[in-house]
Amino acid sequence: MAKFKMIVSDPQTRKATVAELEGSKAQVLVGRSIGEVIDGSQIGFSGNKLKITGGCDKDGIPMRADVHGGAKKYVVLSGGVGFRPKREGERRRKLVRGQMITEETYQVNTVIFTGEEPEAKPPPAREPEIKVAPKPARPPEVQPKKAKPSKKPQKKVRKKK
Repeated sequence: MAKFKMIVSDPQTRKATVAELEGSKAQVLVGRSIGEVIDGSQIGFSGNKLKITGGCDKDGIPMRADVHGGAKKYVVLSGGVGFRPKREGERRRKLVRGQMITEETYQVNTVIFTGEEPEAKPPPAREPEIKVAPKPARPPEVQPKKAKPSKKPQKKVRKKK
C-alpha cells in the first residue's frame, strides 16, 4: 500500500502545505512522472490542478526529471538536482531516482498549476558585434636579476698554515 507525504506549494501566496496520502488517494500518484499535471480533487485539493515537480524516497535520494523510470541509478552529474558542485567544471557520479513515482517514493513535491506557463521570450534581435582584438602589451624591459644574498650563514673557510 502506497503512503506519501505531499508538499503543495502555492506560487501566489508563497506558502506550502503538507498532506499525508494513503490508500486510494496515494494510488492515484503511482506511475505518474515529474512534469505531469493532475487533478487536485482526486487527492483532496478540490478546485486545483497540481503539477508534480519532484520528490525523494525514504533514504532522501532525490528524483530527477531527466532519468527515466523509477529505479535508483548512478548518474554522472555536473549540477542540478542531487549534486551541487564545489568548483567550476566538477562532475561526479551520484545516486538519484528516476522521474516516475513508485511505491518507494516517500515525498512528492507539487505546485498549484494555473495553466499559464511563463513563455520564454526570445532575446531581441541585435546585429552581431564586431570585436577588435586588443593589441598585445609590450613586455617590460628585462633587467638582469641581481644575486640575492642567501639567508644561510656562510661557513668560514680556514686557511691552512
